[in-house]
Parts: sequence; structure tokens; C-alpha cells
Amino acid sequence: MCGIFGCVLKDGNAAPLIHAALKRLEYRGYDSVGEATLFEGKLYVKKDRGMIDEVHKVHNLDDLPGTIGVGHTRWATHGAPLEVNAHPHVDCSGQIAVVHNGIIENFSELKLELENRGHTFQSKTDTEVIAHLIEETLKANPSLSLADAVLETVKKLEGSYAVAALSQREPDKIVCVRNESPLVVGINENAIYCASDIPAFLPLTNKAVIIDDGEIVILSLKGYEIKKIADSSLVSREPKLIDWSPEMAVKQGYPHFMLKEIHEQPECLRNTLRVQEHYIDLMSSFLDRARECFLVACGTSYHACLASSYMFSKLAFLATYPVIASEFVEQHGKSVNIDSTILAVSQSGETTDTLAALNCARQRAATVLGLTNAIGSTLTRISRVYICQQSGPEIGVAATKTFTSQLSVLAQLALGLAKKRGKISQDEMDFLKEKLKKLPATVETIIQTQEEKMKQIAKKYKDAKGFFFLGRGISTATAYEGRLKLMEIAYVPAIAFPAGESKHGPISLVEPGFPVVFICPKDETYKTLIGNIMEMKARGASIIAVIEEGDEEVRRLADDYVEVPKGIPEVLSPIPFVIPLQLLAYYMAIERGHTPDTPRNLAKSVTVK
Repeated sequence: MCGIFGCVLKDGNAAPLIHAALKRLEYRGYDSVGEATLFEGKLYVKKDRGMIDEVHKVHNLDDLPGTIGVGHTRWATHGAPLEVNAHPHVDCSGQIAVVHNGIIENFSELKLELENRGHTFQSKTDTEVIAHLIEETLKANPSLSLADAVLETVKKLEGSYAVAALSQREPDKIVCVRNESPLVVGINENAIYCASDIPAFLPLTNKAVIIDDGEIVILSLKGYEIKKIADSSLVSREPKLIDWSPEMAVKQGYPHFMLKEIHEQPECLRNTLRVQEHYIDLMSSFLDRARECFLVACGTSYHACLASSYMFSKLAFLATYPVIASEFVEQHGKSVNIDSTILAVSQSGETTDTLAALNCARQRAATVLGLTNAIGSTLTRISRVYICQQSGPEIGVAATKTFTSQLSVLAQLALGLAKKRGKISQDEMDFLKEKLKKLPATVETIIQTQEEKMKQIAKKYKDAKGFFFLGRGISTATAYEGRLKLMEIAYVPAIAFPAGESKHGPISLVEPGFPVVFICPKDETYKTLIGNIMEMKARGASIIAVIEEGDEEVRRLADDYVEVPKGIPEVLSPIPFVIPLQLLAYYMAIERGHTPDTPRNLAKSVTVK
């Protein structure tokens, strides 16, 4: 997620203030930085790729003149991390500057339309269309104010956005709009601020106004004016006093980044549904031509690959082989060839074992495809086609939102391939797409309704010496991921198996009180799974079940249970069913006195073999 800051000052230079505020937003993650200010009716812009300190050393961000300006830290989703793609972006005349956090779904169509009208684009970003749309709107109707032009512009946008815009025509104002991307306003007697997050202006003021979705706000030294985008009606909203410490503010009031990121998953899932159809279609074309397809990854990403192998098989009738990256060369290195396709999944795009596997495959002329969260990473550079999962930076070491985002993109790929191959009916395709579209709200419901219950379960089992995680079918991948989270951050030894394998050895560990977690969607494996639950229960295990709402049969067998909304298709079930397991791991870590964000011996990106 990008970071935005803007300010209108009564006195002094805006640029150093913007610079300092962007430093306070560094925790959001970024690959480039930029600032724009207005002075004596002229727009000034400085930007480049790299860390803030590096860019400042080269460009001196503090010497931009003026008492009004905006700044931005960018996390690339469209266009590589390059100076030309850094924000702010300007229109053809260089009179309008915008910064943007979010994803514009229909930017390709808008860009083509604007190019046909004579506009010249400098970047590969989705954001630049906003500046040109404002310019075009003002050109068509010069009497409009900047606020009115922004209002008309955003009515043409599809997707998520928090935008702050400057114009030489009105050098005393910043106009901001919000839809599904965070935006807050800060006020004191000598200045007014806008930002993605409260920490950006917390040292300057503790008075904040939260801007809601579908609102436009005009900032000036007179104060702030909020209107509804839909009908321009005025909104009255008083500032709130923020009593967070700077550390709490960085985490938006959550005690840890991991919990914050668990709660961000609905928003991240909405963003993954904005992946451009063109890239889904292109990648599914490569998968369709493959004689053999390997899904290669490590850790959590491998679990996403394992789940997606069921998706590809059930929806597109494509046999795929999920492989742990560190084993790929030994297991398949000699057999891959020009007819092989490798889909690599890596949050960072820099995982050493994954890149080593891909180098081996490329030497044997295999096709490499990539799914990552980091544009500009090595994985994006060596892939024939890559997709950015668009979940934003993840600070906590244990992957949560990146896992569910990967699953969402992989599900879209499986559906795209199924459509290309004609393997499912249009009715089923429409049904699954509708269910996928509803998953963000489903996940939101699970977090809201089941978090407290998961906290109590963690309290009950905090002294357990070990755990089992069992599932069948696609839920096996969910079991593996739940077990990994518990081991990573709570340091509890845990075993995960397909439930049918539990009789082939693991069941010997079960004794009275031994906690066994079952993942229990009502799919084709349901009846068989109940038999596995009864086997464990007969040996005295304490059964913890993740069930669908209204599942009385498993509820009667379980010692503890959490519920997810009913009606989730089997192939999409890992996304909602993993949420309670993430919460279990988090609260187990808290109960056992461990810090979830920085588990011992682990790093966010594993770049050594």
C-alpha cells in the first residue's frame, strides 16, 4: 500500500514537513518516493525510485518551495519501480499533480480514450490517467473548480483510490477523494493535513477527521469541507482526539502488525479481484499449452500452490504438481523440458530456493510464469508472464494476507483456464465468480464474529505440548498452513496430515486431551472426515473444529468450534477457513508470551539456501 501525505501551511515551507511525514509512513513499505509543491502559481516536482534517504541525498527533497504540497511513497502495482513511474504524476501541461493509493481497474480503457484525444502519457502506471482526466475535464469546462473537476473524474474511475490533487489554477487548495483506500485529515490552528495514516501527522496534531468511502474533501487554510461524491451533499464531521502513542498509531491501534494484517484481508481480497483480466487470460493461455505444469514455492506460498492444484484439477481438468522449491532440482531438474511450464509463487519474488529452481528450469527451456507481491523483483524479470497479487506490503514475518491474496489470484487463474478449456458451464462459472466476489465480506464476517471465540480457545490450549491439524481434499492445504502459523509464532510443535493418513502412524501420538484441529467444510469429503473425527475422539483427543454455520453433526462431536458462513464452494474454502487458524496462532503466541511480528530465527524473505 502506498503512503500519501499533503499539507496546507499558514507559514513555512511544506517540503521538509512532507519529507518528515513520508519517513513516518516508511513502515507501509515502498519502492519509490516523490513530492510536489506549489509556489507563486507554479508546480514543482521531485521524485525517484529508492528509499527516502537515498532519493533525498540525490535530489534534496527539502528545497522545493511553497507552503502547500503533497508527497507519496509508492508500492508498485502497475509499472516497475522507476523514476518515471514514481508519484506525483502530472497532466500534459504540467499544471496538475496527483498522488494515489489504490488500484484503478479500468485505467487501460481510460488511457486509450485519452490518448485518442491527444494526451501523452509518461508512465506505465494506472494513476497517471487521473491527472489527465482532470485536465480533460477542465479543458472541456474551464469554469469548473478543481474540486468539481476531481468529482467528475472519479465518477469515471472503477476500483479503489485515495487521491490528493494540486492545481496551479487554485494554488491554495488540496482536493482529496476516497474509495476503499484509507484517507484521514489532520487539523491544527496553523495548518491542515491529509494522509493515508494518522502516524504521518501525529507529531503535528492529534485532531483527526476520518474520511469515509465515497467522499471528497477540500483542504485549505479555511479548514476542510467534505461532500458526498454521489450527490455533492455536504457532510458534517467533527475531528476526533487521537490518544495513540506513535507506535500504536503505526499499527492503527492494533497491538501487533500481524493482527492488523489479519484484519486487512478483506481489503486485500478486494484488491486481488482487480487483477486485470488481460493478465489472467494471458497466463491461463500458457497453462493451457503446457504438457506438464509445476507449481513451485516455499513455506506459505507452497501451501497456496497445494490448494491451487485442487482448483486447477477440479475446475480446468489440468493436472499440476506442487513442489517445494528447495526439492525441485533434485526431484524434477533432469526431467523438465521445453514442454514444461513452471508457475512460481513468491511473496517477495526474491526467495533463493524458488529462483534456483527457476534457473534450472530455464536452462532446460521450460516456460516460467510468476505470481508475486513485488513488481521489479527478480521473479518478475525472469517470468514470461507475471501477475502482482496486489496485497500491499506485509510487515509481520508470518504470512497472512499474502496467503489469502495468492489463493484469490490462483482461483481466478483456475477459473480463467476452465473457461478457456470449456470444462465448466457458464452457470457454474457465474456462480463461482459471484462467490469469489463475496469472499471479502465473508472474511470480514469471520473476523468480526469469531475472533473472540478464537481468543478463548487459545487461552484454553495455551499449555498444550503439541497439536494435530487435519483436513481432507483441498482442506489439507489449509491444515498445513494452520500448523505452520502455530509453529512459526507460538513455537508449538504441530503436525499436519491429510486426515486419511492419520491412521498410518500419527494417531499413535494421541492421548487424552491432545488437541486436534479439523477443517470441516461441507464438501465431498465431509462424511469421511466425520469418521476421522470419531477415531480421534475415541482415543481421548480434544477436537477443535472449523465448521460451517449450522453444522450440528460436527458441533456435537467437537469440544470447541468456530464457524464460517455456509455456502462457500469447496474450491474457494481455504480462503475463509484459514482465517480462524491465523487467529488461533496469533492468540496462542500472545498467551505464551511471544511477540508475533518477529518470531525467532525467521526472516520475511529467505534469500539464502
